[in-house]
Amino acid sequence: MDNKKLLGKRIKEIRKFKGLTQEQLSEMIDIETSSLSGIESGRFYPSLHVLEKIAAVLEVELIEFFKFSSVNLPENIDEEIINIIEKQDKNNKRLIYKLLNAAFMTVS
Repeated sequence: MDNKKLLGKRIKEIRKFKGLTQEQLSEMIDIETSSLSGIESGRFYPSLHVLEKIAAVLEVELIEFFKFSSVNLPENIDEEIINIIEKQDKNNKRLIYKLLNAAFMTVS
């Protein structure tokens, strides 16, 4: 998942946790509901100004929006990982291998 989608998903997650609808939040930060929908769906990034307004209304620090590890993971994560990898071309698969190998390399 790309960063736009992760950011949008995280904003949506916090908004829902705070008990607000898209309509309520968009009105509170003075943007169109369709714009907030675009942010939450990962179609586009919010400006820093809008992100600061969202953080203020939701009463969170900006950093909370970038804590992607707290975004809900799918229950079938193994299948999702396999599906993502299978869709990649050979060069991307090599890159994935190198990244995984470097991330999980143990010192002997």
